[in-house]
Amino acid sequence: MFSKEIFGQRLKAIRKEKKETQDDLALVLDVGKSHISEMERGNRTTTAEKIALICEHYRVSADYLLGLSDDPNPR
Repeated sequence: MFSKEIFGQRLKAIRKEKKETQDDLALVLDVGKSHISEMERGNRTTTAEKIALICEHYRVSADYLLGLSDDPNPR
């Protein structure tokens, strides 16, 4: 089941693992830094298009990012 909290935790962990700042990810998604912060805190989600961009950028599966799987590897 989808959880904004899990989405935010995983997004933050992946971003930090890749040594990127919130500003870096905000540029990729064409949003403000506050949008990234809100997502990472589990207060906000984003569009399907932006989720796809995140998955492509970090090479993780959408199912993992959304908390539907524990396998981060895309198929």
